Amino acid sequence: MPMLKYEQIADSLRHRITEGEFGPGDLLPSGRDLCEQWGVSRATVNKAFDVLRADGAIVAHQGLGFRVTEMPLARSAGGRRSDATRLSGGRPFRRLGKPVREVPPAHVADALGLHPGETALRRDRLVLLADGSPLSLVTAWFPPDVADRCPKLAQAKPIVEGATHYVTRQTSRSPLQGTDVTTVRLAREVEAEVLGRDLPLAVAVDLHVARDKTGNALVCEEGVTPSDLWERVDNYPMAT
Repeated sequence: MPMLKYEQIADSLRHRITEGEFGPGDLLPSGRDLCEQWGVSRATVNKAFDVLRADGAIVAHQGLGFRVTEMPLARSAGGRRSDATRLSGGRPFRRLGKPVREVPPAHVADALGLHPGETALRRDRLVLLADGSPLSLVTAWFPPDVADRCPKLAQAKPIVEGATHYVTRQTSRSPLQGTDVTTVRLAREVEAEVLGRDLPLAVAVDLHVARDKTGNALVCEEGVTPSDLWERVDNYPMAT
């Protein structure tokens, strides 16, 4: 299904941001300029800006227009329903270390459909609370076919448009099915250290797998959150 015009504009701006044409804090082209460039109405351009704002990629500045966000947002693992945005579920985060290719744990390899001994690209981030203290340690694993086509995943710096949009744009594969599994266990020593907690520490572990229309995995994320900070709320209709 072809993208609508406002989606094309938003996707083009995401690409220009990710490729470094516009850096953190930079002003984007004005609405008038984009209207002339794309031959569309101001309402269409505003819709594109709304999409990028919901992603947390840009912020509005009264009288100036829109700037690339200084602090990209990230979400904890799981809860990636189609109506969930990075802005509503996102928090500040720190990228931990440099992404590396390594053999993932067996349960992650199984979720990604990897052969024994096959490597995946690992990216770690620490999602933060409002006061800057740790909330959740999230490890994202990308299978080799995705990592090979998305070179910016191997860079240490955050991807402002978000990894999901970047992977979709680079591979033409959209996440259409998500699976979340939540378990509880005791934290490992390295996890407790990163989270700034003492052992023993009970943690909730969210395992999230996103798959494309063919059922192939795009990413597997594992989020580790101290039990006293973990909460999930679902609102849903009930039959009478």
